[in-house]
Amino acid sequence: MEKERLLSMGFSEELAAQALSATGGASPTRAVEWILSHKPIPSDDSPSPSPPPFQPKLHRFFNSKPDTNPSSTPIQEDIVPLSKRSKPTFAHDTITTTTTITATPHQPLYDRMRPRTLDDVVGQDHLLAPNSLLRSALHRHRLPSLLLWGPPGTGKTSIAKAILNSFPNPSSFSSTYRFVSLSAVTCGVKDVRDAVDEARRSKTKNKRTVLFVDEVHRFNKAQQDSFLPIIEDGSVVFIGATTENPSFHIITPLLSRCTTLVLHALDPNNLAQLLRRAADDSRIGLIASIGMRPVQVEDDVIHFISANCDGDARVALNALEISAITAAARAALQLGSAGAVHLGLEDAKEALQCKHLAYDKEGDEHYNLISALHKSMRGNDANAAVYWLARMLEGGEQPLYIARRLVRFASEDVGLADPSALNQAVACYQACHFLGMPECDVVLAQCVAYLAMAPKSIAVYRAIGAARKAVKESVGQNEGVPLHLRNAPTKLMKEIGYGKGYIYTPDDPTSVQSFLPSSLEGHKFLAWPTSANR
Repeated sequence: MEKERLLSMGFSEELAAQALSATGGASPTRAVEWILSHKPIPSDDSPSPSPPPFQPKLHRFFNSKPDTNPSSTPIQEDIVPLSKRSKPTFAHDTITTTTTITATPHQPLYDRMRPRTLDDVVGQDHLLAPNSLLRSALHRHRLPSLLLWGPPGTGKTSIAKAILNSFPNPSSFSSTYRFVSLSAVTCGVKDVRDAVDEARRSKTKNKRTVLFVDEVHRFNKAQQDSFLPIIEDGSVVFIGATTENPSFHIITPLLSRCTTLVLHALDPNNLAQLLRRAADDSRIGLIASIGMRPVQVEDDVIHFISANCDGDARVALNALEISAITAAARAALQLGSAGAVHLGLEDAKEALQCKHLAYDKEGDEHYNLISALHKSMRGNDANAAVYWLARMLEGGEQPLYIARRLVRFASEDVGLADPSALNQAVACYQACHFLGMPECDVVLAQCVAYLAMAPKSIAVYRAIGAARKAVKESVGQNEGVPLHLRNAPTKLMKEIGYGKGYIYTPDDPTSVQSFLPSSLEGHKFLAWPTSANR
């Protein structure tokens, strides 16, 4: 039907087929727009096709009465040329509020579904409540410099960009601020210097710069230092986003000039809300990923994806999009280009492959999990200890790293209460070295369970700590070894007094002599009962 209407307008059969294929075949209006804004693709048998004839009044070919059936018109049509449509861009220039969003070719679903304002953001209620710091700052038009810290896919970039459209009076904001976005992954020293220089020039025109730096932890100290003067003099409002602990990756002067906002991983309910929003959006949602064909998403799909993405919205939306593409490919083989695409649970499982786990072998989560494992064993909870071990192994942690930590634990926390624990830990390390993953997982689990259930003593750990403290804090030079404890292999050394007065304990077990320097005489480092008091 749509092809016949295009042919009646005077377009060639080949051009009509190209246009319908490119726009999904749902609307002749979109097909006409495509023809007017794209060059036709030449075929093999017609290397030089003539351009389509000019159509001065294309609307006369369409029904004047709008179609109100939502199933037949899933997309609200407008006849604004694509070149003049508003697009949600964030360029190095003044921000203007846009109202129309169009999906561009190959734009990922998660990028199309970014919230336009803070009211559209899902989750992070502790940061976006009505009386929160961020809302209050926007209401007073006094945006502070911010550092957004949180796991991947929790909305750091989305919140930073949504701030610009969330001021009570966006028009006054656009006349006062300009937005510049940098990524520490791709930009270098020159890009930073250019942004700084432009911010200073804008300040002379009474316009401040909102400078958003994604992955700011990747900048070195010198690059981070370059932001300090322009933040200090008010040339820029700095907004940085990082997945790494700012205490270790952001310089202290920059931290002191920013307010750190901590974002949390999204819970399954938040993810389900985002997925359903993407599935139901008839303009830029899931329908745009499969050629504007209607799509039906089962609730089981939403629940499965939201429960297996570890709080990462980007992973969830990617999985949903891949699921839809898989389902659309199957539907094309079975039904052709007609009919709705049905997205089922098997499509979601195929797209996700395995449960997504948030783990970074060199990041914060690495240290969080090994700390949880260590503390669970110290607290005699073998159950929890085996769980945290499994989390680390499933996240891809090296088994030898875990085994080394178990060796340390055997002496630090078990110690003299069960000296054989150290043998167990060393044997575990050797077994992991021989076997490797996945076979060594049970070896690690056995050792973890043994150490968790073993009696505990930190007497040795405290003893070495106290002794090292005594060595470091001694006044002046550390006292020399008493003469009677020194070895005397030569005649001269014996004449000087080395070894004089030493009592060979095996010959006289009841003898009493001092083994510490005179200044530490009677000092106790190891709090452990002697053999006589056991």
